[in-house]
Amino acid sequence: MRILLVEDDTNLGDAVRDHLVARGHAVDCAATLEDGRELLRAIDYGLVLLDLGLPDGSGMDLLRALRGRSDWRPVIILTAHDQISDRIEGLQAGADDYLVKPFDLGELDARLQAVARRASDRPDPEYRFGAVTLCPADHRATREGREVTLTAREWAILERLLRRPGAVIGRAQIEEALYAFGAEVESNALEVYVSRIRKKLGNDLIGTLRGIGYRIQG
Repeated sequence: MRILLVEDDTNLGDAVRDHLVARGHAVDCAATLEDGRELLRAIDYGLVLLDLGLPDGSGMDLLRALRGRSDWRPVIILTAHDQISDRIEGLQAGADDYLVKPFDLGELDARLQAVARRASDRPDPEYRFGAVTLCPADHRATREGREVTLTAREWAILERLLRRPGAVIGRAQIEEALYAFGAEVESNALEVYVSRIRKKLGNDLIGTLRGIGYRIQG
């Protein structure tokens, strides 16, 4: 998943980013509201981690702006404000969850997974394509009943394709979900990952439309 972290505390931001990257997510960081707005206009993030106390205003303004234009991508507030009234205000403004600093990075993982499940059409989405079963909520894949181990990048590709099963997803859109700004992308990296997924889950799972993109089929 590609995540936007809007946080002006450099030490905390670095710790959260490194932790999430180690778990296979792509993370872009913004230290101000304006930088956050610019990134949100340019990138289709799967989730936003949003600090409230930012140098140029409150993250609550960004949250309200998102919800005001019917942008319902998941948002988790990260803040030092621990008053019940602050939490209520954030949730009423449209936040999906609320973490008070300092927080454990393991708890952040758990809340990310819970929010991702709630954001899907079903509490615990499971997709079946012939002999293959995919459960994005806990990164579990089976083929003919046997569990198959996938890398973080392979899962990121599958998750991007599963957001619109059967629809053709362009190469650039898939790569956008895989890499944060500044990351070097080899020209054939996507083809290599798709080839590995096919070897593990079957050649028929992902179809290729040459010059256009890929799609889940089955």
